Amino acid sequence: MKPSITIEYCPKCHWLLRAAYMAQELLTTFSDDLLSVTLKPSETGGHYSISIDDILVFDREKEGRFPEIKELKQLVRDRVAPGKDLGHTERK
Repeated sequence: MKPSITIEYCPKCHWLLRAAYMAQELLTTFSDDLLSVTLKPSETGGHYSISIDDILVFDREKEGRFPEIKELKQLVRDRVAPGKDLGHTERK
């Protein structure tokens, strides 16, 4: 079964647009590899995290920042489709 990604974001911080952008990028890049990408409003202020099948892969509070899209795609690729070439995203 294909994995599902959940992006949990703080609606009070107005992070929906950021979460939607990241969801779009993941759905475009991993269109054949994912079951779904879910946007989940957090009940905790300032929260922004990304999980794959309930396994946390990125937490804004722990990292002290948001993920760069290149970094996020690599994190997802390493768990979802390890052999996938990310094209220009992999080049420096």
